[in-house]
Amino acid sequence: MSGVAGHPEETALARTRRARRINRELTVLYPDAHCELDFTPPLELTVATILSAQTTDRRVNEVTPTLFAQYRSAADYAGADRSALETLLIPTGFFRNKTSSLMKLGQVLQERYDGEVPRTLVRLVELPGVGRKTANVILGNAFDVPGITVDTHFGRLSRRFRWTAETDPVKVEHAVGALVPKREWTMLSHRVIFHGRRVCHARKPACGACAIARWCPSYGEGPTDPVIAAALVRGRTEVEASPE
Repeated sequence: MSGVAGHPEETALARTRRARRINRELTVLYPDAHCELDFTPPLELTVATILSAQTTDRRVNEVTPTLFAQYRSAADYAGADRSALETLLIPTGFFRNKTSSLMKLGQVLQERYDGEVPRTLVRLVELPGVGRKTANVILGNAFDVPGITVDTHFGRLSRRFRWTAETDPVKVEHAVGALVPKREWTMLSHRVIFHGRRVCHARKPACGACAIARWCPSYGEGPTDPVIAAALVRGRTEVEASPE
């Protein structure tokens, strides 16, 4: 490789090798990386992911136990009392829009899919409240279909790692997908998002406490002093909100 890691002169092969090395290091760093939304059946994950827009997974997880106890099927959402559902969703923010999305979601699932969540990207993105990011979350975590989830954290770190310069989520997804084996896509998403939430923050990344600093071309954007950086590292529950 010519120049430093991630330098414009870095070859495509070198970038691929560096991306895979970072993925291996993140695997060691976050062996328990997973979807941080609590769910059991695919419908619960679909609902939880819709609710996660503009709020934290922690806040969603505080709301969903009561929600899932009362709304167990697509038919329940389709026939929901709007006022009652809105009241439950208030803590997640944008509750009126989210209520509309869930009620419409229930109706579409009932009308087109016998109340079941479809298993393909093409059909998922046609559902109310479901964008490509949400669809990849559902595919990867409910159906074990590999997918890259490009949320605000994943996009930010992909650019800091110089895996891509793209800002469009779909282009980021395709660019990063070309760097790592397809079987790794879902777990790579979890690992990168974990790292973005805990260490590589938007405003002040904890560079001096980063285990993959030697492979990161953006090292130095945040404090490099280990003591100062360590104070910036966040725990599981202190995470940033991710927009859809």
